[in-house]
Amino acid sequence: MLRKFSNSRTLSDNIKLGSLTAFSAGMVNVVSVMLFFAFTSNVTGHYAVLAEEIAKGNWYQAGVVAAWIMLFFFGGFTSNCIIVHFNKNYTYLSHAVPVILEILCLLVVGTYVQFYYAETLLETEWLVGLMLYAMGLQNGLTASISNSAVKTTHLTGLTTDLGMLFSMFTKKEYRENAQLRGKLKIQLSIMVSYLSGGITAGYIYMTIAYNVFYIVCLFLLIVIGYDYYKLKYYELVNRRERKSKRNYYRYVAVKNKKKILEKA
Repeated sequence: MLRKFSNSRTLSDNIKLGSLTAFSAGMVNVVSVMLFFAFTSNVTGHYAVLAEEIAKGNWYQAGVVAAWIMLFFFGGFTSNCIIVHFNKNYTYLSHAVPVILEILCLLVVGTYVQFYYAETLLETEWLVGLMLYAMGLQNGLTASISNSAVKTTHLTGLTTDLGMLFSMFTKKEYRENAQLRGKLKIQLSIMVSYLSGGITAGYIYMTIAYNVFYIVCLFLLIVIGYDYYKLKYYELVNRRERKSKRNYYRYVAVKNKKKILEKA
């Protein structure tokens, strides 16, 4: 999921990345709505609220919402900045760091809410901002490494794309197009995963409350750990193949040397 970049990624890579990260984004969004009464995986609604607050002259509220939007922006900026500067030499690491930062943000929110949260307005504003930054990180990462094929923190564009795809599939020539069918599989997997994550988070939150943040972090750790395991596995296989080839060539060289000596 995180080992490959842009056009080198397969359909399977994008489906796995989209499914797991959309599931975690769905969980985060539902928990933030239940806990803080605010959406944190997208900013479309925040733009509307910002315009409303400016129109009413509520400058403090407008400043808070503008800061939330900027934090989401800086999340995407951070992810892509890391990838742009380090992807060439450290592909996996540059893709994993944004996920690690996202986990740290969610751990801070979960721990603070569990042990220190006094439900003041200021605390809520900061915690929502941190969650928006985390979601910006995730969306920037998935969009950047998949060449914009995977965006997992909001479903507005995805729902529009699905509507367009289904309308195209009313013609046979488009139904037989492998690229369009692959796009449909990615979009459907993201939609189902996001919804499933939201339902799961709602159920877990009503059962074990704030611990749901740790479960989201566990999901993201699976994303990192899966690719790390794959990397180590392929390194081991390649090392064994190289060793096997060296042993073979050494054996052939010794054998040829014996033949030459026998002839002499």
